[in-house]
Amino acid sequence: MNQPPLRPREFLASAAEGTRVVVRYRIEGGLTDALGVLIECNATACTVQTRKADVVIPLSGVVAAKAVPPPPERRAPRVQA
Repeated sequence: MNQPPLRPREFLASAAEGTRVVVRYRIEGGLTDALGVLIECNATACTVQTRKADVVIPLSGVVAAKAVPPPPERRAPRVQA
């Protein structure tokens, strides 16, 4: 029998450090996403390393979270003829 999917906080708590994730969480005025590598997760917050900075996200504000595949390979720059 299939198991129900984990809730976002349960997923983050059970995900291995180094997993690439996207986390949607509440901020003042709405919601935002953090896309990057899960650095750590404890009982109150998780830390995601994005391209710009490490983002500490309170678990109480998390509304969705999942693992995502690695980013695509960067393409070579176009050469002007």
